[in-house]
Amino acid sequence: MIKKEFENILKKVQKPARYTGGEYNEIIKDKSGIDIRFAFAFPDMYEIGMSNLGIKILYGILNSLDYVWCERVFTPADDMAEQLKQNNLDLYALESGDSLRDFDFVGFTLQYELSYSNILHMLNLANIPLLSCERESGRHGENFPVIIGGGPCAYNPEPLADIFDLFVVGEGEEVLVELMELYRTYKNKCGDPMWSPAKTYAENKREFLMECAKIEGVYVPFFQYGTAMLDNGAPGASRPTNTKKTVRKRVIKNYDDVYFPVDPVVPNIEVVHDRITLEVFRGCIRGCRFCQAGFIYRPARERSVEKLNQIAIDTYKNTGYSEISLASLSISDYTKLYDLTDALTCWTDPSNVNLSLPSMRIDAFSQELLDKTSGVRSSTLTFAPEAGSQRMRDVINKNLSEQDIEETIQIAFNSGKSSIKLYFMIGLPGETDEDIIAIAGLAKKAVGLYYKRENKQKNKGLTVTISVASFVPKCHTPFCFEGQNSYDELIRKQRLLKNEINSNKIKYNYHDAKISKLEAVFARGDRKLSKVLIEAVKLGARFDGWDEFFRFDIWRQAFENCDITMEEYCERTYRYDDVLPWDFIDTGVSKEFFIEENKKAKLGMTTNNCREECAGCGVNHITGGDCCCPK
Repeated sequence: MIKKEFENILKKVQKPARYTGGEYNEIIKDKSGIDIRFAFAFPDMYEIGMSNLGIKILYGILNSLDYVWCERVFTPADDMAEQLKQNNLDLYALESGDSLRDFDFVGFTLQYELSYSNILHMLNLANIPLLSCERESGRHGENFPVIIGGGPCAYNPEPLADIFDLFVVGEGEEVLVELMELYRTYKNKCGDPMWSPAKTYAENKREFLMECAKIEGVYVPFFQYGTAMLDNGAPGASRPTNTKKTVRKRVIKNYDDVYFPVDPVVPNIEVVHDRITLEVFRGCIRGCRFCQAGFIYRPARERSVEKLNQIAIDTYKNTGYSEISLASLSISDYTKLYDLTDALTCWTDPSNVNLSLPSMRIDAFSQELLDKTSGVRSSTLTFAPEAGSQRMRDVINKNLSEQDIEETIQIAFNSGKSSIKLYFMIGLPGETDEDIIAIAGLAKKAVGLYYKRENKQKNKGLTVTISVASFVPKCHTPFCFEGQNSYDELIRKQRLLKNEINSNKIKYNYHDAKISKLEAVFARGDRKLSKVLIEAVKLGARFDGWDEFFRFDIWRQAFENCDITMEEYCERTYRYDDVLPWDFIDTGVSKEFFIEENKKAKLGMTTNNCREECAGCGVNHITGGDCCCPK
């Protein structure tokens, strides 16, 4: 809904459709009949946010409540942001065109640490104070929205603790509804606005947030915790005051019946993932020691073939998309994958709808799956060995052999593929130069396998792309205790690998080590980082996940201005008995399990996947006894 004041500025920006709304399946409600207005904020550009499955799920759930209107807002590009500032206009939601200050809630999804600066940038553009204490004081003469965060980065919320009013830890489908019901109760009890005139704004808001803190999966930084420092100078854990000592994540137990959107908003412009995303199952059984998602989303829970097929049919009818992507952390671990692909291809093939499997494990790839999925046949195949040597694959618990990798690459080339991409990491705990050199060796083996393929009649140009990221230690993983390599060491390893690549058939891409350093800082950070983040945004930080916008000098200056070093967060190695900033978050997986896995990594010992043998991670205590281990 475009208001007149925005019509002129939209003529002056690139891709104005990012800011107009009006897409197919957009939800419009009558404001006069709504009790709660919720702005779902994605801290990146429209094309990125509209590709995110989480925003589609929660947008649908909240709008299914007749008393809630959920709208969308994304980080505007610089040209639009400048127009808003020049014309004294607030950042607004797409559906109504109303300022974010007019909403009861502004909810940010926290997908990536490098999006934090965009959160503050968006609040600034909406003229909402950054600090929660400033929004609470009422000294600005108005009531501000409750700022809420959720998503994978909420499993260590402390770097944002001074900014957000509350966090949802875990899966949001149920807990968000509970929060809306609680807010509605307070609003109806106290009148409109919700706060009682007998109390100050701060008193009313604190009373509401205290009730929020009693909900499982909700963390309220103001009440619950305050930063401490350990005796050894390491960033310490948050200390409880007068509410629950730990925050237990929320888990959807009946996953097959949980809400899934079959009529998502269809963008008016091309977005990154312009297709149906079919979430097949949640969680992971593998236990790769570097992978945060594999632990925080435990246990693995599946949807039935019948449910998934019906969701896909309904979504296709409501959107017209010509591609379906089967989404999960490891799609090959879905126990009925072949039954599902059979059910889907019965109607996708006649309808010319492509089916793609983007997250196949190397040891589960087969010619049969390749033949079934038209989407895979038309694109570059991507695999993730993660490490070049068998020793390092054992250290990280990848549970892949050299033979597994070679056989999979051979299948790809035998099927007529001439382009593959292999993902690796450098800077892993315990890594040696020989492990780095082994990455180049594996790429060279792949080139050799191409010339051993069965069908040699088609001589296409061969490309083996190796994409190399720097290891980032993440909270709630066995490697959370490990310090990151220094910047100079990461650069040395990148150059070492580059010097080992002497074939024009191999393309070498690597991530900016400076970006990886900052990611590690906020992944392991504590509450002191809120002031660094605010300082960096003042200096101009934004879109830090984009190479063309990232300014490492700004961040260095911000840390210096706050008398904090980046290295104390990203490079420090923790002792097992250290109290860590995220220890109060209960993911279900115990710290003791992470310690044992860390010890096994140092010995090069692997752990079987959950379906083969229970490793005793502890997640069953949070799910009422359910886990993905063999019964």
